[in-house]
Amino acid sequence: MSTSSLFQTYARSGLSFERGEGVWLIAADGRRYMDAASGIAVSSLGHSHPKLVAALKDQAEKLWHVSNLYTVPEQEALGQLLTENTFADRVFFSNSGTEATEGAIKTARKYFHAKGEGHRDRIITFTGAFHGRTMTALAAGGQQKYLEGFGPKPEGFDQVDAGDLDLVRKTIKPETAAIMIEPIQGEGGIRPFDPAFLRGLRALCDEFGLLLILDEIQCGVGRTGKLFAHEWSGITPDIIAVAKGIGGGFPVGAVLATEEAASGMVVGTHGTTYGGNLLAMAAGKAVLESVLEEGFLDSVTSKGLLLKQKLAGLVDSHPDLFELVRGEGLMLGIKCKGELGPILQSCRDNGVLPVPAGDNILRIMPPLVISEDEIDQLVSMLDVAATALETNSADAPAAE
Repeated sequence: MSTSSLFQTYARSGLSFERGEGVWLIAADGRRYMDAASGIAVSSLGHSHPKLVAALKDQAEKLWHVSNLYTVPEQEALGQLLTENTFADRVFFSNSGTEATEGAIKTARKYFHAKGEGHRDRIITFTGAFHGRTMTALAAGGQQKYLEGFGPKPEGFDQVDAGDLDLVRKTIKPETAAIMIEPIQGEGGIRPFDPAFLRGLRALCDEFGLLLILDEIQCGVGRTGKLFAHEWSGITPDIIAVAKGIGGGFPVGAVLATEEAASGMVVGTHGTTYGGNLLAMAAGKAVLESVLEEGFLDSVTSKGLLLKQKLAGLVDSHPDLFELVRGEGLMLGIKCKGELGPILQSCRDNGVLPVPAGDNILRIMPPLVISEDEIDQLVSMLDVAATALETNSADAPAAE
């Protein structure tokens, strides 16, 4: 039995950190590690960013929480910043990505109920998706490994393979309310969807009167070089779920929707105790203002192209370990050959911290503030880790 009092739901490494600086994490013994994952696409501005630290300190000295029984001007300010820079007219703030997913699903279903079409409650989702850890979000994702052991899954989702618009069309039925998709699957293996496929989904929604829900929890808030990844395809969704990077490390989630899509969410239909609290709003506003500064998103695009090019060179240098690179902006993945565990351990041993994803992918998602020099360091450290693993494998005694 573990001596820890915590639930044993994580396969944690032995590493722990006491502070961070930009793209670096510093352990108690002073060793520095390159954060190549941003806390799973969360620390968008890196660690200890001066603007984010100042915003939280300033708000912490004033007021932390009052609940949504009262008007919260800081919510209004961040909400307006989001609506001014996106398709959305309305915003609901939550604490996490899975809550944002739940809010998006409830918004879509309530829209049809309010129109007198309550029978329209089914949502089409896609294989390989991951939409969160609550029961409804897990049912939407449809991955059996996450659902096993938790009893009957919530009904209402029809899952299909992505990329086949004819199959999606055939899946639409009178009960269908919406289509929900991640423009780039994160946990599913850094799988970008073809912009033409996303445009096709938008067209199907228009044709059949469905709502298009996008899960941009991992790929949003500048991660791909646009504020939201769907912008690359030129489509306009009806609802999107947002979290992770918008708080820069502070728990913030949000549902963004058009006026029409949000029309069923009237007083008493949805709520949260902590969502939209003043500390979260201070963090979110500081992050969003930074991401929207002139040149910031362009720099993410250029740095993403540079990193992708250098990672492709890394793959070429280690063909026995790596297969290919995919992704957009600073949301990249290296498809590996063989088990991920030894590769991850060699990376950690050599001071660089990526994270795994489905389809045998090593996720490379550094903070958006990474410099070109740090990109060089990141790829060099991955190269050292790969070489060390190859050397150790070559030196290992052959099995008898």
